[in-house]
Amino acid sequence: MAVDRSRRGRAARKRKRRMDSVEHDLTDAQWAALRDAWGGCAYCGATDQPLQRDCVQAISRGGRYTVDNVVPACRSCNAGKCNAEVTGWLRRKRLDERAFLTRHIEIRTALGLIAVAEPDPVDGPVPSTG
Repeated sequence: MAVDRSRRGRAARKRKRRMDSVEHDLTDAQWAALRDAWGGCAYCGATDQPLQRDCVQAISRGGRYTVDNVVPACRSCNAGKCNAEVTGWLRRKRLDERAFLTRHIEIRTALGLIAVAEPDPVDGPVPSTG
């Protein structure tokens, strides 16, 4: 039993070092926008479960918590994907890889356009020169 705790402890410390070594810039507002845009689990579409933040590219593979890399996932999909590469995992689960990737790009683009279109609350709207 002590071996399990030791392994868990080492794994937890390793994850903490990985998490601390990169900058995570996903805000609560961005997370809420992502959840609303997807309308459920990004992978299986489940809407009856709480959603977790899942990195498309796992943190252990160099990913981080950003609006471009995070999707909402149900507990089952998040745990099942673990740190697997998303397209290979979708194929193994026989989920629609093309639909996920298309929707992921559409949502990233839409959220990116929204962020550009919003005026800066400090400076206000940018005046037009032409």
